[in-house]
Amino acid sequence: MTAITSPVGTTIARANAERAGALVGYLPVGFPSLDASIDAAVALVENGVDVLELGLPYSDPVMDGPVIQAATVQALSQGTRLKDAFTAVERIRSRVDAPVLLMTYWNPVLQYGVDRFADDLVSAGGAGLITPDLTVDSGADWLATSDRTGLDRVFLAAPTSTDARLRLAVENSRGFVYTVSTMGITGARADLDQAARTLAGRLREQGADSIAVGIGISSAEQIAEILGYADGAIVGSALVKALADGGVAAVGRLAAQLATGTAR
Repeated sequence: MTAITSPVGTTIARANAERAGALVGYLPVGFPSLDASIDAAVALVENGVDVLELGLPYSDPVMDGPVIQAATVQALSQGTRLKDAFTAVERIRSRVDAPVLLMTYWNPVLQYGVDRFADDLVSAGGAGLITPDLTVDSGADWLATSDRTGLDRVFLAAPTSTDARLRLAVENSRGFVYTVSTMGITGARADLDQAARTLAGRLREQGADSIAVGIGISSAEQIAEILGYADGAIVGSALVKALADGGVAAVGRLAAQLATGTAR
């Protein structure tokens, strides 16, 4: 089988060659409106974000903290639906060239149909999926479909994961391994866990060549610290809060500020 080129992995590798590493930015689709969520995502890229992570609004977001949950609830209450994610990806990709990953719980993909979901994501110009609640050993359908379509697939690794589970995540992720720095829900934290550094080291021992750390990052200083041992830093809640408080202009300003943390 021909090796699959990862758009996200290529972008992260380039960021590491040119700077200290990559900045990955998360925003939910449909918040504060579909148009504004698209404008905000474009503003992230125009202000230094390398890879976009778009959250699919979900009625039971067990991993999300209060900021993202509130945004998701608002997006759903305004009628945001799964198909809007494909619209958002297509419109964002028509304006900027950064790879776009959808972050989604697995149930909506199952309900939509795994093959149909993948094909529609490819048609929209999407790069792949981050699947926080799907483990490799229960993801056979997605492994096969992502190989067929060439989509990236990002699995999560947590400090509590065994070495065997970390190896599975490393061997089956394409793009990067999503390294959860602290156990629990998302949200900005003043101090990043030593657990993230330790976990990154364990992932390297299992052969990981692309690691991005998320959950709890809200400053350029934290990004610079993370890029000392990881390939990418993922910011979510801080960006969503900026969008909620000050709109597209504010989220663009914060992205530019955060991007200073990727300088070598």
